[in-house]
Amino acid sequence: MKKELPYFKIGRSYGGNQEWFLSFMMRIGGCAAETACDLCVYLDKYKNTRLCPFDVNELSREKYVSLSETMKPYLHPRMKGIDRLDIYLDGFGQYLKDKNSALILSKIEGSESSKTAGQALIQQLDSGYPAAFLCLYHSNPRYKDYEWHWFIINGYEIFEDTLMVKAVTYSEWEWLNFEELWNSKRARRGGMVFINE
Repeated sequence: MKKELPYFKIGRSYGGNQEWFLSFMMRIGGCAAETACDLCVYLDKYKNTRLCPFDVNELSREKYVSLSETMKPYLHPRMKGIDRLDIYLDGFGQYLKDKNSALILSKIEGSESSKTAGQALIQQLDSGYPAAFLCLYHSNPRYKDYEWHWFIINGYEIFEDTLMVKAVTYSEWEWLNFEELWNSKRARRGGMVFINE
């Protein structure tokens, strides 16, 4: 069983990239804003929303960076980062409200079991919407590049009992073992934010 959502490219970049952002703080701590920008582009392109101040069929790096500056007041970097789902929900939720969008945000906390979270993610992706994932500290060095980081999940594939998910960040994507990713074996965990009609 497999589901991969369509996505978008900016030049050769698969999705946006926080390394393009204008300020130093946004380049090192703008991952939450970057995922929100990617979601806006995706939603305009495939769900006919109007969340971006430009035509997403004529994407450029400059337009994407301009969107990031618009998103910055809603999901700006801070000392501890956007390290709780509620901060993301409040910030991106306000952006959606200011755009007169009826889209609804929901969350799956990292304290949920990997089975519950995986089932919810599959349902989200099957409905045609990507998810924003927050990974905090992780005990497995395999996920070092994802620590204290927001990124997009836009696909899944099930091999027997293993759920693999397609993680998108820094203009690239790769398949990750969802149970390993979710079960960080740390006291503090992140979680996922979903967006739906």
